[in-house]
Amino acid sequence: MKYLIVGGSKGIGKACTELLLEQGNEVIVAARTNDEISHLPVEFVEVDVLGDVSTLEDFDDLNGLIYCPGSINLRPFNRFSEDEFKADFELNVMGAIKCIQTCLPALKKGNGSVVLFSTVAVQQGMAFHASVAASKGAIEGLTRSLASEFAPHVRVNAIAPSLTDTPLAEALLSNDKKREASEERHPLKRVGKAQDIASMAVHLVSENGSWITGQVIGVDGGMSRVR
Repeated sequence: MKYLIVGGSKGIGKACTELLLEQGNEVIVAARTNDEISHLPVEFVEVDVLGDVSTLEDFDDLNGLIYCPGSINLRPFNRFSEDEFKADFELNVMGAIKCIQTCLPALKKGNGSVVLFSTVAVQQGMAFHASVAASKGAIEGLTRSLASEFAPHVRVNAIAPSLTDTPLAEALLSNDKKREASEERHPLKRVGKAQDIASMAVHLVSENGSWITGQVIGVDGGMSRVR
């Protein structure tokens, strides 16, 4: 099977890349750099999702696409500028849209699957999360709309994680006090690992998830449902 991981060189994307390789799949990583995955047997395509993604047109068929780029910009609402809201939307939403549009012929040919990423903050309502929740809320709407439009040939799902220990969340877990506070907020009393999220992404994008589409699945240590 052939999978494209956009943003597959770090964090959750890298964990997806490693897991798919372990399962014997062909993996293409599209990212700005490949420093952290240069030792892995992947095809690397240099792409900046904020710019031109036409290099993703070169694939004849794809069995799956996982779009991993994202942002975590947290601050009071009145301290966000209009440009900062737009920047988060460009990365989280427009980047995904451009990649899906570009790869759609290959995904249709491969009866493929798309996995996107939301956040627990969309359904929970968390202070200081206005920008990321707004853009990731759009991802949830996009997921359901495309799942309907692309069925039965291409499945589309999203994962809504809570705080996960990746380079993107480094500032939120930068000392023991912050980490302990974050762990305590979760019913399962720990923050997520990249592998926790990757295992669900790989399940959804593979044949194991072949009867799942249009879903936003929480992988969040119980944060969204358990009290």
